Amino acid sequence: MTQRRQIHALTPGDHFSPRTGSAIPTVVHGLAQHTRPRPAVLVARGTYEERYDSAGIIEYDLSRTLHGVSLLSRAADVAAGRIGLPRPRARAVFRQLLFTQHEWDPSYVLCHNAPQLVPLVGQRHLPVLYAHNNLLETYTHREAGRVLGSCHRIVCVSEYTAARASARLPRHLHDVIRVVPNGVDAASREVPKRAVSDQLRVVFLGRVIPDKGPHVVIEAVRRLTRKDITLTIVGSSGFSATDPLTRYERRLRVLADQRVTFLPFQVRSEALQILRECDVVVVPSLFPEPFGLVTLEAMAAGAVVIASDIGGLPEAVGDAGFLFPPGDASVLAEVLEGLASSPQLMEKYRQLGYARAQSMDWSVISRRLEEALA
Repeated sequence: MTQRRQIHALTPGDHFSPRTGSAIPTVVHGLAQHTRPRPAVLVARGTYEERYDSAGIIEYDLSRTLHGVSLLSRAADVAAGRIGLPRPRARAVFRQLLFTQHEWDPSYVLCHNAPQLVPLVGQRHLPVLYAHNNLLETYTHREAGRVLGSCHRIVCVSEYTAARASARLPRHLHDVIRVVPNGVDAASREVPKRAVSDQLRVVFLGRVIPDKGPHVVIEAVRRLTRKDITLTIVGSSGFSATDPLTRYERRLRVLADQRVTFLPFQVRSEALQILRECDVVVVPSLFPEPFGLVTLEAMAAGAVVIASDIGGLPEAVGDAGFLFPPGDASVLAEVLEGLASSPQLMEKYRQLGYARAQSMDWSVISRRLEEALA
């Protein structure tokens, strides 16, 4: 029997490109590099022309269905679901993704963060809900069972997201849940070398919004009087370097001292280079991250990771980094102080982190996905 191809359906309008910092395309590219037969990705026409070459591209036209999308239409979707009707806005968008599905060989259709796409997948294919976030918070048990009843698998990126999904699903769907964590490119057998420096170079990399907690790491550095600790905040409020500064971002610049540098959103290649040149990456999220891909990317780059003890971050970090209570700048400052004072501790956790990244290389994670689907 011929092995089914994987067809990945990105969030409508998302880019399958290294120019975006969005997590889902990064995950799909990582998986696709090591998947055979070569998978395909459903991508809206008009998204970035520079695309990853790890998968085939199936384009669709999204322009008409996105016109007029609003918070009101989303609220109407939720209301429709509560009374047993399909969510009309979501269904209208998702139908465009599957317009040519009758032409595809029997495949796994991986619906990334798209519960409403699942019931639209034809019977010759096997629909898979790929949950990168807590997707079912607005669903009753009855609606979740109705919408996801045809699911071949529900793939969750962490035990945390799996537990949240289970709580929203009828019991008969619990058996189709599988956990496949995110991965990273970590092919080398040696920890990446660092340029010699007399400073502890700390980086925050992510969207600069309150939920991500960059103010927490700025406050932690402010509490330390050491001049040998520097901080770089890398990111914007969205996924563009030209995004105007928000009120929150302006406030951060007032809070920061001369040891703090701000850089706007960076394309993927530049962001990874920044990780290779720093010593410590802090992930100070205040909301429960489903996984936290940047933790593994930092470890693979040879940096030490400090992350909030919330959501899926503890699973991502494992015993290869440091955890601190969300929002607790004093504890974070203590960890930074300890690392700045101990080159031996730094080297120990660089080695532990890189070993963890290797154990979660995309070549390993892609096999775990294949096993979960089989």
